[in-house]
Amino acid sequence: MEDKTLVCKDCGVEFIFSATEQEFYAEKGFQNEPARCPDCRRARKQAAAESRGERQYYTVNCSECGVETQVPFKPTGIRPVYCRDCYQKNQ
Repeated sequence: MEDKTLVCKDCGVEFIFSATEQEFYAEKGFQNEPARCPDCRRARKQAAAESRGERQYYTVNCSECGVETQVPFKPTGIRPVYCRDCYQKNQ
């Protein structure tokens, strides 16, 4: 394999798709060449991570020991919710 010069679809800058990167893509089974330069790929990943935002936590009382705890899902009241210690004991 030889290095290829590609054009970024976002910024139009030419970038090198190295033979090493091509081998990595082939090893992973990727069918397509990268469409964005490394800077645009990095910016896109960062923007996606920021758009996901912070995870919302809900404060509840443990169904077993009664201690106040936080969980990353909205409890429905149908199933018991445990603190970390009680959850691990019940596993």
